[in-house]
Amino acid sequence: MTFTLNDLERIISERATAPVEESYTAKLLSRGTPKVAQKVGEEAVEVVIEALLHNKERLIYETADLLYHLGVLLHDQGVSLQDVYDELEKRWREKGGAV
Repeated sequence: MTFTLNDLERIISERATAPVEESYTAKLLSRGTPKVAQKVGEEAVEVVIEALLHNKERLIYETADLLYHLGVLLHDQGVSLQDVYDELEKRWREKGGAV
């Protein structure tokens, strides 16, 4: 079985409604958009640092953190992965399939 971003989106959605004592996702969301956005920024910086250090293991680890926190931010803002996929497809089509 392959774990996908869609799986992550589903898990975030489920955990968002759990009691804050039982779910880091719910606790983070309860702190508001500024805190969620701050976590995304922190994780993005950590990804950049590990990339510059050419530390593949830590880059993978920090990227997983970034994807999780970005997923929480998207949930917080009512944006689905499908919304993002649609935007990517629109851009791809506008460029005639060129990336």
